[in-house]
Amino acid sequence: MYFQRYFERFPAAGEIVIFDRSWYNRAGVERVMGFCTDEEYYRFLKRTPAVEKAIVDDDIILIKYWFEVSQEVQFERLEKRIEDPRKHWKLSPMDLEAQELWDKYSEAKDRMFLATDSTHAPWFVVNSDNNKSARLNYISHLLSQIPYERIPFKKPKIKKVKKNKYTPIKYDYTVVSEKF
Repeated sequence: MYFQRYFERFPAAGEIVIFDRSWYNRAGVERVMGFCTDEEYYRFLKRTPAVEKAIVDDDIILIKYWFEVSQEVQFERLEKRIEDPRKHWKLSPMDLEAQELWDKYSEAKDRMFLATDSTHAPWFVVNSDNNKSARLNYISHLLSQIPYERIPFKKPKIKKVKKNKYTPIKYDYTVVSEKF
């Protein structure tokens, strides 16, 4: 069963688990790259809503996000990964191939949305052309989806402390400049 690989990682009471897009790889990467059969693909699309309904029915909060990026911005990001040695690890041969298959990936995403978007497990789309805005919008939305009770805060009193009598030792040191 396709979903079996994820069950052991489901959250216990009070826990949060975040899956990356790999849950939906069958409908995207595997479909476009030919890593699954048509039968496996259609079975995934048919079964996913029922599996997600079972998850939600067992009181697990299921929130699905799609981080949408334009082809132009994705191309720029890939170029930066190629040019910046600190980002080489983020680059795979499949990333480069995916850029050439943009239309097929877009169609696969649309079909996945049609099959797996539901009232019990809707998709939320985050425009991620701007990473900082995307992260802030995602975090804000995610927090708005989690029910919580505000815990009253009783302000503690801080005692005034007498002036410090310690004299620091003088020595030479190098200050690291702040870049960020």
